[in-house]
Amino acid sequence: MQRIFVGDVQGCADELGELVQRARDAFGGDFELWLVGDLVNRGPASLRVLELVRSLADAGRARFVLGNHDLSLLRVANGQRSYGFDDSFRDVLEAGGDWLDWMRTQPLVLPGRIGQRRFAMLHAAAIPGWSLDALCERARRVEERLGGSPKDAKRLLGARPEDDDDAEFLARLTRCRSIDERGRWSSRTPRAPRDAWHARWRAEKPDFGVVYGHWATQRLHVAPLLRGLDTGCVYQGLWGDRFLTAWLPVQDAEDPFATPDEGFWRIAARAQYLHDPG
Repeated sequence: MQRIFVGDVQGCADELGELVQRARDAFGGDFELWLVGDLVNRGPASLRVLELVRSLADAGRARFVLGNHDLSLLRVANGQRSYGFDDSFRDVLEAGGDWLDWMRTQPLVLPGRIGQRRFAMLHAAAIPGWSLDALCERARRVEERLGGSPKDAKRLLGARPEDDDDAEFLARLTRCRSIDERGRWSSRTPRAPRDAWHARWRAEKPDFGVVYGHWATQRLHVAPLLRGLDTGCVYQGLWGDRFLTAWLPVQDAEDPFATPDEGFWRIAARAQYLHDPG
């Protein structure tokens, strides 16, 4: 089965639908989407994205991890965050049903193997020096809290990272972009290349690959052990031409994360979805 890793969708339902049709044309039913999170928000059709992904997941054709915008949806639903001027998931909030419970029971880290290489798919960043097993073990603990009782999930989502180790891990996994020389992480763009989270991570000589999203201004990131797939489809027009990007690794490669790599599909954004408030 061909795994197809997909960057941040953020409510761009038409583009995701085009990608799925391309996969069906190429592979019939023999494919599985792995989405890096941020299915919702800022784009025009968050609910349509969730409906498509859920239908594929129910058919064994999709898996995804939670991103920071997906968590924002849960926090707004809990009354822990106000609905912002650039939020666009009201369609999900008004849909009823079990959408929110379904979302919060999704994973934060998905491990796997392609060819001879183990990997993790997550939304924003891995932690330098952590093994894949340690990363997954900690993620399972936080997932149990998030997917447990609504009361426990609300407590976790409302906790400050400095007061709760699980909340700190959750924030770091879904928001981190930079890490300084003292090991302090931030969601801000790094001041120097050496402070990018993945530069610090690779310096620790990991033995597994990472597929991630979250960093649209970085554009497509192709490097040994790394595939960063957020190419900012929802920012079409604000930052030039933008795309929904998918990575199709060679399934039997000894190291599918080797470079160079031409195994990418780009689905062009169909419209300008956001407008500069200034």
